[in-house]
Amino acid sequence: MTDDHFWHIYKHAAPHYDALVRCEDYQGNLLRTFRRLHPLAGATVVEFGAGTGRLTRLLAPYVQKIHAFDLSRPMLAVAHESLYQSGLTNWSIALGDNCAMPVANDVADIVIEGWSFGHFVGWYPDTWTDECARALAEMHRILRPKGLAILIETLGTGTTVPTPPTEGLAELFNWWEGVYGFQRQVIRTDYHFDSLSEAEQLTRFFFGDELADRVARENLLILPECTGIWWKRWD
Repeated sequence: MTDDHFWHIYKHAAPHYDALVRCEDYQGNLLRTFRRLHPLAGATVVEFGAGTGRLTRLLAPYVQKIHAFDLSRPMLAVAHESLYQSGLTNWSIALGDNCAMPVANDVADIVIEGWSFGHFVGWYPDTWTDECARALAEMHRILRPKGLAILIETLGTGTTVPTPPTEGLAELFNWWEGVYGFQRQVIRTDYHFDSLSEAEQLTRFFFGDELADRVARENLLILPECTGIWWKRWD
């Protein structure tokens, strides 16, 4: 799928996107991994590229504060509504560019992005290292000393073997590890759908016909997915 396809979804189909990601990681591996990396109680979190609040909703019940930012107003509208309905009050939602966040220096114990920085490769094919370096610099600026930066990106949907879906993403991930010294952990974030029709519809909407046809053919109510978590403590 092209990055234009994903940008169209983020601008025009936020509720459908949210329905998909609510089916993701049904075994709870993301939260378990976060807890192993850093204590959540008492932590202040700043989230880059929050989308419809998938990670915001996951972390809000356990941290002291979480401030979530994204460039898409429709995505943030969905995030705001779901967080409001949760009854929690320790969160904020606002427009924010990954490369120029409206946040003061040294305010976060954890900074996190999920499935956002990977788009630099598609949207800026000739300058993605510059764009991503700016976003990582923002993470460093916002973090308190010894704070934790977490990057979450796909290592393949519909597979049990972790593999970057594109050569560009493979280059990005190697750059994070080789140039910036991020460590990587691989987890499963499998989707669990309530019905085959839901599985086919949501996968076709986001991932395209090839995967959706396989879901229908193999009756995949549980769709495997591999996810990489890159993390670094910054001085």
